[in-house]
Amino acid sequence: MLCKRPIAATRQMISAFTSSTVTNRADLVQMQDKDNKSGKFARHASVSVIMPALNEAPYIEEALRSVLNQCVPNCSLEILVVDGGSNDGTREIVQRYAREHPFIKLLENPGRTTPRALNIGLSTSGGDYVCIFGAHARFPPDYIRVCMEELKSKEAAGCSGRLVTRSGGTAVTARLAAWCVAHRFTSSSNSVRTHPGGYVDTIPFPVMLTQVLLQAGGYDERLHRNQDNDMNQRLRALGHRLYLTPRTQATYYARSGIKSLLAHAYRTGWWNGTTVRLKSAAMSFRHFVPFAFLLALLVLGWSCFYSLLVRHSPGNGPLLLAALLGLHLLIGTYAGIETALREGSAAGLLLPPIILAFHIAYGVGTAFGLLSTPEMRMPGAKRAALRN
Repeated sequence: MLCKRPIAATRQMISAFTSSTVTNRADLVQMQDKDNKSGKFARHASVSVIMPALNEAPYIEEALRSVLNQCVPNCSLEILVVDGGSNDGTREIVQRYAREHPFIKLLENPGRTTPRALNIGLSTSGGDYVCIFGAHARFPPDYIRVCMEELKSKEAAGCSGRLVTRSGGTAVTARLAAWCVAHRFTSSSNSVRTHPGGYVDTIPFPVMLTQVLLQAGGYDERLHRNQDNDMNQRLRALGHRLYLTPRTQATYYARSGIKSLLAHAYRTGWWNGTTVRLKSAAMSFRHFVPFAFLLALLVLGWSCFYSLLVRHSPGNGPLLLAALLGLHLLIGTYAGIETALREGSAAGLLLPPIILAFHIAYGVGTAFGLLSTPEMRMPGAKRAALRN
């Protein structure tokens, strides 16, 4: 089991890392390499879990328990919950656990965004390994151990388990929301929710070597979302590899209903559109497939309208528009049948229009993200981050 005592082994090496920048990164990395070669961490490793939180009262306790139950031989643990000003009881829950376990610390995040929370956690952490965990998730007892083993055996800078999406409630709408985002038609076969495992471009809830995060310079605080995509891209650009192991998995609780699901789709799309303008290398083609789908619908819809207005005949526009929507709904129906059979619930058959609405909301968000000006960006971006 974990030896649960505070970590101080690498505190001084990371003290130069502030909430927004990393200074003397090369020196820090060299110092850690020197310590590793001298055998300082050969017998005992330290692990820092960084957990951003904002109004996670329904989930934070289970997340903390799952981290406390981690079984990692010869490791010391610290848990850093970085709170963005919760007012729903999250802070009180964390403080109660901190009184029982001194290695749990509640840190303040005045910036109230995820990348700021991660940088605050990095500046405070003292671990050889850093776990970027979510308060909206839970982790099996072997999660950290397996990721550390795979990280070493695969010669990777970071490793995570697969991501399993579960319902955030018991209502049918909550289950539909979870089934929607978990299906490969909604999220693509290369998504962190659907990828079977192996070397990948990005990893969810990773266990990473602290030194490589320092080498990369910390998280870009302009990206209230997609900061993980950006970090992973920068790590790969430095020659590091990321590994997704099928040997363990994390459970993520999805949105609690269809309305929140579609709001999530819009905000995710919005940040994709914004991120590609700031850090285009952090994004890939699959992030813009819903936007391409939306553009096709708009072009075909305009074609129908133009033909009726000018030629007084709809032409082939309606047929092509119907074919595109029909194809989407057909694939969605397959996804619904597959889900209904797997889950043993006829409610899965309701997925086709929900997936369609998800892709449209995602595409609309991307369009607004691409078109927004810097003046438009920050207020909406901050609100989006607060709901993340």
